[in-house]
Amino acid sequence: QVQLVESGGGLVQAGGSLRLSCAASGSIFSIGARRWYRQAPGKQRELVATITSGSSTNYADSVKGRFTISRYNANNTVYLQMNSLKPEDTAVYYCNAAVRTTGSRYYYDTWGQGTQVTVSS
Repeated sequence: QVQLVESGGGLVQAGGSLRLSCAASGSIFSIGARRWYRQAPGKQRELVATITSGSSTNYADSVKGRFTISRYNANNTVYLQMNSLKPEDTAVYYCNAAVRTTGSRYYYDTWGQGTQVTVSS
């Protein structure tokens, strides 16, 4: 079993910053690409940022230049540094990872429970 646990969400004023963390734990053999998604009320879940196992990154156009994804493989944690936050960034943020568990030959899509980010104007 593998768990992803997000933390770092909260309420911040427009222009402020937050740093989200997502820690993976359990019987992990390796982790491939890691992603952050978000879902605002009444909207579909959207991909915000991706970081591969080789640390290549990709961002949604709406967050380029403001958000930075990074990973620290020693503790199986991925981060999302969010700067210059806007009210439209308000959403539940979910982390996602392709995880290969010990004894498995395959990578499985794994999700965290989500953390709320609210940006006030």
